[in-house]
Amino acid sequence: MSCASGLSTVEVMRVARERFIQFSSRRHADDCMADHVLGSTAFGLSDQETKDVGLAHLLLACAEKVAKKQYGCAKKLQNLCDFLSSSSGNSVQRVVYYFSKALQQKTDRETGRNTSQGSESRDVAAMHVEEAMAALSPALMACFLEVPFFQVTEFAGIQAIVENVASSKKIHFVDLAIRTGGHCIVLMQALATRYECPIEMLKVTAVGVKSRKKIEDTGRRLAQFAEALKLPFTFKIAMVKDIKDIKEGIFELDTGEAVAVYCPLLLSSTMSQPNRLESLMKALRSLNPRLMVVNEVEANHNSPIFINRFYEALFYYSAYFECLDACMDRGSALRMELEETYLSHEIKNIVASEGEERVNRRMKIDGWRSLFGKCGMVEAELSLSSLYQADLIAKQFACGRSCTMGTNGKCFVVGWKGTPILSLSVWKFHAVNVKTFKHLL
Repeated sequence: MSCASGLSTVEVMRVARERFIQFSSRRHADDCMADHVLGSTAFGLSDQETKDVGLAHLLLACAEKVAKKQYGCAKKLQNLCDFLSSSSGNSVQRVVYYFSKALQQKTDRETGRNTSQGSESRDVAAMHVEEAMAALSPALMACFLEVPFFQVTEFAGIQAIVENVASSKKIHFVDLAIRTGGHCIVLMQALATRYECPIEMLKVTAVGVKSRKKIEDTGRRLAQFAEALKLPFTFKIAMVKDIKDIKEGIFELDTGEAVAVYCPLLLSSTMSQPNRLESLMKALRSLNPRLMVVNEVEANHNSPIFINRFYEALFYYSAYFECLDACMDRGSALRMELEETYLSHEIKNIVASEGEERVNRRMKIDGWRSLFGKCGMVEAELSLSSLYQADLIAKQFACGRSCTMGTNGKCFVVGWKGTPILSLSVWKFHAVNVKTFKHLL
């Protein structure tokens, strides 16, 4: 694990951007040679920081050339980035490596060098969003266990659900992305110790698009855990071909149930096709849930302007990769798989894809507020107990001091050294008709 001091990865990118703006204002005629970039030094920086800033500067120059469709020059800069970066180096080198590959893919598509990959890209990206996350990959499990963001928001979200069903004896937990079911175990432990209002039945309905067998395996593990806790429990699976196919009829609702909906890292994948989100909101409203807990990436990766989207993604993943550097060994095979298989596909999809092929359309909480408000949803406040749970979990990680937590209105935001990573928000439905989202997206 890295214990490096000095500039953070995000700070390196900011210094590089400032330098890039300064160099651009001097109207250098030939950015392709990049001698003036690599040969220059910055006052107060160590040798390694100077190298990192220079490498990041090359990446920014390459992205600018791609944005201006100056592909010949972009290719020369991209080759330099490839040569100087590394998928096994420090966090700056890794970020530049994967973003350089994404810029290469974008250039190849736009110049016609790679015509076959474009038609497949949406299916590949969709698989990573909807299927791979359910595949219980050891790399994803390692990320969940060793990186604090996910557990911090998970425990805070489950605490919000527990508080909102405190007086209910029958609870129906609708899970839109159950994956390992770890959050269900947290919920079950909390409910099993609720003596004031004993649970008569906890029903978990897992919605699945792929991997039914893996969901069944998760259900069996949860049933065994419930039995050990002596908690009345039933597990249902609602399989659909697509998120937009979720309807009220797929849920087995019983009289007197308090319904809570859990939606972790799912909604942004619906944004490339507005009817998917609209259909999902209609179906969830029909359940009359006590609340819906939403966990999403707190970043704006949905700009139609390539260079804006590039910068947003660059700063986000710079913080993410630095966190991995602090939490996981650089030579870890699981970390390498996580970066090469999952994060690389995310970066390529954000940077290189357009239209419906671009399925990673993350929005910040203000964007979700606008959408949810239009369909009659009202944001609820997270309790002090939820925020306390988040803080408690963060402190259990060795890198917890670098995990920053705060609020944006009623929303909870967790980040890395001040850069937002995930948001957690709680929503309730008003009794109004859902409107079409198409004009909002």
